[in-house]
Amino acid sequence: MAVIDLVKWDGNPSILAWKFPSQELSTWTQLIVNESQEAYLVKGGVYQGPFGAGRHTLSTENIPLLRTLIGIPFGGKSPFTAEVWYVNRASNLDVKWGTPDPIQLQDPKYQLMVPVRAFGQYGIRIIDAKKFLLKLVGTLPSFDVATLSDYFKGIFTTKIKSGIANVIIKNGVSVLEISTQLEILSDMLKESLAPAMEEYGVGLAQFNIHSINVPEDDSAVITLKAALAKRTEMGLLGFNYQQERSFDVLQTAAGNEGTAGNIMGAGMGMGMGMAIGGSMGGAFAQVTPQMQTNMTQPAAIPPQIVCAKCNASNVQGTQFCSSCGNALAGATNEVKQPTVTCDKCNTVIPKGSRFCPNCADPVNACPACGEDNPTEAKQCRRCGKPMPVDCGNCKSAIPEGVKFCPECGTKTTNSCKKCGSDVSVGAKFCNTCGESLQTN
Repeated sequence: MAVIDLVKWDGNPSILAWKFPSQELSTWTQLIVNESQEAYLVKGGVYQGPFGAGRHTLSTENIPLLRTLIGIPFGGKSPFTAEVWYVNRASNLDVKWGTPDPIQLQDPKYQLMVPVRAFGQYGIRIIDAKKFLLKLVGTLPSFDVATLSDYFKGIFTTKIKSGIANVIIKNGVSVLEISTQLEILSDMLKESLAPAMEEYGVGLAQFNIHSINVPEDDSAVITLKAALAKRTEMGLLGFNYQQERSFDVLQTAAGNEGTAGNIMGAGMGMGMGMAIGGSMGGAFAQVTPQMQTNMTQPAAIPPQIVCAKCNASNVQGTQFCSSCGNALAGATNEVKQPTVTCDKCNTVIPKGSRFCPNCADPVNACPACGEDNPTEAKQCRRCGKPMPVDCGNCKSAIPEGVKFCPECGTKTTNSCKKCGSDVSVGAKFCNTCGESLQTN
């Protein structure tokens, strides 16, 4: 092959490293290096360089490698074989990234499992060309941005999913409100990802999250957005959930025959009669106050009695408890519906409710007394008993005393090797015998 007199690369900006196709060089070969480029001469695994921007003659005066490895005497002129590598040092700020599949997370505010997706872009720049060539490029003839993105996809996916999950779960940020944290989350992920890339001579110039969103067709997302839309609608109309349910009861009663529905129907007919006038209108006018009174009075709730065995409420006069079958003879005391207080707006709500009817906040009920507690509460604010903790594997709520997660089976306690007592995962000493649980 002919000896190359001039070596030059005017490459595509997306190419990060490129090897000159010919190795037939000589001591009079001219090496041209453009701005934002670096070049290396490689022979027998030894790198000579970097050669910065400008024109370089591959002579023995400029390159000691030619004397030591090839044996060309100082000042001699001779052909030789070697590789010439170019590295693009310009910044590339348009590298796309995205989560390959949604992240399944429990929304800390609405307690629903929702799939979360994210995408954005980042910028890179080669900061150590020799390290980049040795650790990433290897024997490839060229190395572009797409190849770099594929190489780091696994690291990016793991750290991005972990970072988003930490912000949502640990900071209590709802999935629907996470867009307010994009800048903070972008900076946090950049600090996490940069060291991993620098190990290969690549600098992370910037990292941006464009969007964190949920699939619109997911059933949990549809349910959540419908509930929020309903709450907004009620707020605009000026009434709450309890008032809406009262209106629903009246509407249902109006459609039932033989009940107050007939009265409401008569009231509508009365209005028409009054519009006509005459003696019929007068007759309807006389009964109007009575019918309006009947319509505004709620239906009477039958007297209730409490089962002495299971504390379930039953209609007075019932012989046996509808919950446990215990005999109710002689039980005549009336009871009221048990209530708890919403931890967010202090509204008194029925015990066992899943959401507060006033503010729509999810109820985090104490397993012992049923009181509503903040999501992050360690102990019940009414009875002081421990609240369920989250499983370290699947994040499901685990009641006190349970040794295995009821959802995924993960063990929640360890055993003391000395006395055999159960101890919490992560405990340093046994709370029964004081034995150290730490391993050297």
